[in-house]
Amino acid sequence: MKDNRQHPFRDSHQDREAASHIPDTPQTRAPSYALAFADEDFMYREELRPVRLQLELLKPELLMDEANVNSTIVLFGGARIPEPAKKDTAKTQTLSELSKYYEEARRFARIMTEKSMKAGGADDVIVTGGGPGVMEAGNRGAAEAGGRSIGLNIVLPHEQAPNAYVTPELCFNFHYFGIRKMHFLMRASAVCIFPGGFGTLDEMFEALTLIQTGRMAQIPFLLFGRDFWEKIINWEALADAGTISAEDLKLFRFVETAEEAIAALDSWDGKGEKRGTIPGR
Repeated sequence: MKDNRQHPFRDSHQDREAASHIPDTPQTRAPSYALAFADEDFMYREELRPVRLQLELLKPELLMDEANVNSTIVLFGGARIPEPAKKDTAKTQTLSELSKYYEEARRFARIMTEKSMKAGGADDVIVTGGGPGVMEAGNRGAAEAGGRSIGLNIVLPHEQAPNAYVTPELCFNFHYFGIRKMHFLMRASAVCIFPGGFGTLDEMFEALTLIQTGRMAQIPFLLFGRDFWEKIINWEALADAGTISAEDLKLFRFVETAEEAIAALDSWDGKGEKRGTIPGR
């Protein structure tokens, strides 16, 4: 990140460098003497959690602004869904059958990235969780189109790394799930949900809740794989019970292929209206 503002004060980089060359004395070795912003032990204190939350919100926001990312298309989906060429390694028959959605995510991301690049590349940039499975497919499709894509990774207890197709300068790592989910939606012009597990369900229902309650604009919201989604969620039962309204079932559409998804985006009611997402951004 570059700070091009002109001011008469020494900047923090200069002082951090100068502080690394100070005389070694009992006073300078004391933890209290370390510059606060360069003191990791201080930054990790429980009382500093609000600051860490703010930093995690601010860093990706600044970098995406500097990279001229204006809007995104969000791809949520299972990390365990293999690409078709590797479906024989799937742990279950269902995962093997769902491998077709890896290819649909890949083709959808490729086509949408090609469209984005023709319009300058600032809008409808593909964003995924940066991991394997459907996430890899989305970043891969964007890379195959010669474009860029975003990966919003998160630190997990087991060893992991971003997939190889995320644009490096748009690859982020998070500690807080809540801040990560905000970044998924803050620039969203559409949300696409592929089959997945707990994480995908969490992301899907949080986004739907924001739209249902008016906390987020009613943007295109697509669920890939009607059979999968109707098997695991009885949407009609929710409406019949009155826990949601029948109108809420119109917040999303089912699609099967990349082409169907693109047609749905092009025909979505309200297309072209201002696409504010989370109010107060």
